Parts: sequence; C-alpha cells; structure tokens
Amino acid sequence: MDNSMIRIGKLTDYGILILTHMAQDEARLFTAQEVSLAVGVPLPTTTKLLKTLVHGNLLDSQRGTKGGYLLARRPDQISMVDVVTALEGPVGLTDCGTAQHPGDCQRSISCAIKTNWQRINQAVHDALAQVTLAEMRLPAVHPVHLPASRANLQRV
Repeated sequence: MDNSMIRIGKLTDYGILILTHMAQDEARLFTAQEVSLAVGVPLPTTTKLLKTLVHGNLLDSQRGTKGGYLLARRPDQISMVDVVTALEGPVGLTDCGTAQHPGDCQRSISCAIKTNWQRINQAVHDALAQVTLAEMRLPAVHPVHLPASRANLQRV
C-alpha cells in the first residue's frame, strides 16, 4: 500500500508560513529579504511567493527604498481557502469541482460519483474557509485527537 497522502504544495506551505509571520505584526512593512531570513525560505522563492500573494490580493506592495510588503487585509479576514486559492488555484481534490463551481472533467456528464466528489471538495473548501490567518499565528488551542489505533502508535 502506498503511504502517500493528499498534500498542499511546498510553495503553498511556504506561503502560509510567510503570511503567518507577517500576521504577527500586521501593519508593518516587510522586505523580501527580512521575510526570507525570518522564515528560512530562500530569497528567490520568498520573492516569487510575495509577488504571487500580491497578485492574489492577500498582500500589498510598496516600492522604493522604504518599500516592502504588508497584509492587504487584517489576519482575521484572510482564510486558508484564500491563501490556497491564491497559490494553487481553486480548492478541490478532484476535477469534479463543486455544485456551485463545476470542474472541467471530461467524464462529468456520465460520472456516477461526481456528486459525492463535489460534496467532498466542498467540505475541504469549507474547512479551509473556517481557519483564518489570525488563528494560524496562534498556538493550537484544541488538541488533535487521533483515532485509537493511531494514538497507540504515537505513544511508542
């Protein structure tokens, strides 16, 4: 059996790390170099992500010697679905899309499982929409509960 799992891309993970860092001091301008050093992401990658986040309307940029990047909205107004969408495109595990935003699968018309995948895609979207950048910058307040079989493995 394959041990792979559904994952967000590494660039999206880095983007969330960058935004979470910037959310610590939300009204401050950050330079690309300063962010790169603070989060441990190489400068070229940080610069690329900052530009993508500006294009996705999550950051504003100011040019010039005293320029930099800052959040476009308050951290409690930026959800993880906003971030994932800006960096990866529409949220979905399959090409089925959702009932509101159909995907572009070629088998869509005759697919027997499309509606169920649309439900799953919508559930993932909704879960990401419920977590804000403000929450990501804080330590977890609710412990993660593992199923009993996995909890036993964690104690070893």
